[in-house]
This record gives sequence, C-alpha cells and structure tokens, in this order.
Amino acid sequence: MDYAKMRAIAEELGAYAERLEGTWRVEIGPSGPVLAMTCPSKRHEGTVRRIRQQLDAQLPATHPGYICANGPEIEHPSIGRMRRPDAVVIPEAVLDEEGLAVDATQVLAAVEIVSPSNPENDYGAKLSEYPAMGIELYMIVDPRRGTIEVHSEPCGTHYGKKVPYIFGDQVSLGPWTLDTSAFRRYAQPGQG
Repeated sequence: MDYAKMRAIAEELGAYAERLEGTWRVEIGPSGPVLAMTCPSKRHEGTVRRIRQQLDAQLPATHPGYICANGPEIEHPSIGRMRRPDAVVIPEAVLDEEGLAVDATQVLAAVEIVSPSNPENDYGAKLSEYPAMGIELYMIVDPRRGTIEVHSEPCGTHYGKKVPYIFGDQVSLGPWTLDTSAFRRYAQPGQG
C-alpha cells in the first residue's frame, strides 16, 4: 500500500479516535496504520517532563530556535512510516506550519520511554525506523530496568553506535547532558 493511502487511513482512524473515551495514538508502522489506546503512567510522564526541561534549557546555546516537544507526529513518506515519539528535538517553527506531522528529516533527536506493555516496539521497530528516517540520535529510557541507551551514527536501518547508561548517570545525548538522578523506575509487580 502506498504511503498516501496509509496516511489517509491514519487520518480516518485519528478522527474516529477523537470520539472514543481514553487517549489514543495512531502510527504507521511495518504493517500499516495502527490505532492503539495509550495509558502512560505518572512515572512515564514525569520522565518525559524531566527530559524536556533539561533539553529546553540547553538548546538555546547549542541549537537556537529548537525545542524539545512531546506530541507531534513525525513522518517519512518514502519509507512509509509515521510515529509519535515521547519527545523530539525539532525547530520550534515547524509547529506553526500547516499539516499534521513533522518531516522526520527535521528531527535532531527522538526519545522513547519504554512502556511495560510493549517494550519490543521501542527496542525493535523504532530502533530500525528512526535511523532509516535519518534521525541522528535516539534515546531509549527503560523504567522497567532503570537503563538508558543512546543510539547514534545512523546508517540505513541501524545505528552504528550504542552507549548504555543506568538511572543516576549523567547521560550524553549528542551535545547535551542529561542528569538522570531523578528518573524513577516502574514499580515491580506486587509493589503497587
């Protein structure tokens, strides 16, 4: 199926999702458009907020006019993918443009906070799609394990470099440094 048709289906799914209860996300992955209910935990959202605050404080010095945002879809029509990362570093001006999605070639970094219910999406499909989209930096934060991976040097459908960290480390994400001492792990089953 060509991307224009998949995009049209995704837009129909998005319009349908607006009438449903709960929070829904539409993405275009390897098998086409997908509508999925999301239920991010408070710890998930807290981690996204901490990352955005730290990056937004550093971006004026390294990349004036860029922000760390959560929410915008990113797309790369030539590979037939549309994703909604937990956070992206993009030019602030793209948020004023017409349309629904940010061109992936404008994304400097993508950040995903691993969900307890679907970790293979961040470690599998997105780990091959983000370099194919030309995204220079991809950070995976895993509150299940208390680990972080920073991927860089995109080459085709993989990254040439991976640097592992644990919660509490000072993490280098390209030209930026993130203090992860306030990142919180998900509760273990049975711990509430």
